[in-house]
Amino acid sequence: MPDEPIIQRNVMMPLRDGVRLATDLYFPPDWSDAGEPVPVILARTPYNKNAQAEMAIGAARRGYIFASQDVRGRYESEGEFYPFAHEGPDGYDAVEWLAEQPWCNGKIGTIGQSYCAAVQNALASLNPPHLSAMVVAYGPSSYYHHALRHNGVLEMRFFVYAFTMASTSREALADPVLKAALEDAYANVRSWMRHYPVQPGESPLALVPSYEQWLLDIQRNAAYSDYWRQPGWGPLPWYDQHADVPTLYVGGWYDSYTRATCQNFVELSRRQQQPVHLLMGPWHHGGAGVGRTGDATYEGGDLDDYLGMRLSFFDRHLRGDESADFGQRKPVRYFIMGGGEGPVAGSRDIARGGEWRECDTWPPEGSTPTAFYLHADGGLSTNAPEAESAATSWSFDPADPVPTIGGNLSALGVDPGAYDQRNDERFPFTEGTLPLSARRDVLCFQTEPLEEDVAIAGPIEVVLHVSTDAPDTDFTAKLLDVHPPSESYPAGLALNLSDSIMRLRFRESFEREVLAEPGEVYELRFELYPTANRFVAGHRIRLDISSSNFPRFELNPNTGGPLGAERRVRVAENTVHHDAARPSRVMLSVLR
Repeated sequence: MPDEPIIQRNVMMPLRDGVRLATDLYFPPDWSDAGEPVPVILARTPYNKNAQAEMAIGAARRGYIFASQDVRGRYESEGEFYPFAHEGPDGYDAVEWLAEQPWCNGKIGTIGQSYCAAVQNALASLNPPHLSAMVVAYGPSSYYHHALRHNGVLEMRFFVYAFTMASTSREALADPVLKAALEDAYANVRSWMRHYPVQPGESPLALVPSYEQWLLDIQRNAAYSDYWRQPGWGPLPWYDQHADVPTLYVGGWYDSYTRATCQNFVELSRRQQQPVHLLMGPWHHGGAGVGRTGDATYEGGDLDDYLGMRLSFFDRHLRGDESADFGQRKPVRYFIMGGGEGPVAGSRDIARGGEWRECDTWPPEGSTPTAFYLHADGGLSTNAPEAESAATSWSFDPADPVPTIGGNLSALGVDPGAYDQRNDERFPFTEGTLPLSARRDVLCFQTEPLEEDVAIAGPIEVVLHVSTDAPDTDFTAKLLDVHPPSESYPAGLALNLSDSIMRLRFRESFEREVLAEPGEVYELRFELYPTANRFVAGHRIRLDISSSNFPRFELNPNTGGPLGAERRVRVAENTVHHDAARPSRVMLSVLR
């Protein structure tokens, strides 16, 4: 057909170590070797390059050459797959090989989300000369600090990821018996999660050694070390030498990389001469452009043409078309959630509403860090506590964790997004329908019904004064927008906005582990994921404190034993102090 791209399949691109990567090249429909060279858009993936055909065809019809590539050790590419390890140098070589081809004009753009964003960050950290523009969606800044591990805690989505990737490995695709064993393991991954950590040789992952080794490594490399400073683990240690090219960072308030996306924008816009843009919508991981997350809908929160918007960015920065409109006039475009009609009668749906805003910086101008203090009566207010002694204690039993209900999730087999925080058969490890606030190990601190709207946009920090009788334990925090009773939610609605966790042994530094002294009070500071939300009048702002959020985060055995290898568990008696001398609080970025 006249508008179909010209495709060259499985071009084997050589790397510096002799490994070859399978690459499909999509040329514009009217392409001729005698024509002028054009820019190339590169997408590198571990999920089968054929799955990128729609994006590749759209770019080729726009006049670009699109290179879709299987990363090392996946599908048609040679070599051994060990996630993230080779993506910096391999990506660098891919950019430079493409730039040398006679049909390329020397300008290379990169595109992709999730792992396909991480590979962009990795190659940009090594600053290849011909990298010219990037569109990075849902990508990391540091897989250690808030993605794969999170303030010292493993995000269990990557435990699941090891099983997922093993079941689609090149080894499994070549051996039906091996594939059956690995698919069975993945089908039972929730049972494997309850028996975490995996020990060497005790799971079917041992049938594909590089995949098993990767899981063992991320389980056991609990401190921030040189292992986590490789380019593939995110650009945080590489910001000062990162490529200075026009970049669009795309993220969502319920994405698993929300904090990373904002951090990359902030840090690189400080350093770069070329323009850096940030687009944050009311989206979950992989849901860019769709105005729904979980049970919540956002009128106006969708995008009519997500691919077209990204290609317009390349039109401007690869072709130099100053008239190209990719949808934002200022560096930051973000969607502030809230202000809609609320729960929809006869449905679980919550019409949250919201609006798009633009600004020059993140957080937005006029955003002010404001302390909301925890009080002994369960209150949360801007008034500091006056009590001389006040504390709340609970028992944290790893055998009975607080279940994950939505949130900033991906690749976990648990639905992401906004949900009423109660037990729900849609989520694993839940029982019945009671709200999570009914649990003895969940502490709730909330404001009185708001007399006027309170809007927030920016980072969120929790400061807790804590003690425990265990050598080590975890503390979690979750920010919620509490709606009053309605026809669909007669008991009210506690909607999750953001969460996080902190492991006590890393309170002094992520680079070394220091066990706790029983009964001693420590100050913990840690960030939740940033968000933008309008708490409307009549709603309440709530902060929930506990010690688990499973299966989003791995469970602390509370023994102080070696992380990722410990076989024992114990109950920890944990305490949050909230008196005049030890004012525990959450810092919200309030828009004035």
